[in-house]
Amino acid sequence: MINTDNKNIAVFDGLCNFCQSSVNFIIKRDSKKTFIFTPAQSQTGQYIIGKFKVPEVGKDTFLLVKKNICFFRTNASLEIAKELSGLWPVFYSLKLIPSPIRDVCYDAFAKKRYNWFGKKDSCSIPTQDNRDRFI
Repeated sequence: MINTDNKNIAVFDGLCNFCQSSVNFIIKRDSKKTFIFTPAQSQTGQYIIGKFKVPEVGKDTFLLVKKNICFFRTNASLEIAKELSGLWPVFYSLKLIPSPIRDVCYDAFAKKRYNWFGKKDSCSIPTQDNRDRFI
């Protein structure tokens, strides 16, 4: 399938409106084009989920494969923030809080995000401008 060795691949819930907005947010602030994206529902997403055997993976877990290391939940989000332009790298300091504590908040939000932001019936198709950022 895909070689993840030298890629920074974010695996997101392609049906979630909040997740899609988050991907767009990242793309706008990723001036170095550090990250590429794939929906968890895609063949590539499923391959990555299987390859890294992420515990409790599912629609509520956001993944980042960075230099062939898999991060999930808040660790994935903070690794991405570290690479974005602007003040976003400041949020990386939240790594000082143990991930089980951070992930309690993450999990609570993940369970409610469909109710708050809605859900699509199918994954969105990337725009022509950012099609090269998706696999």
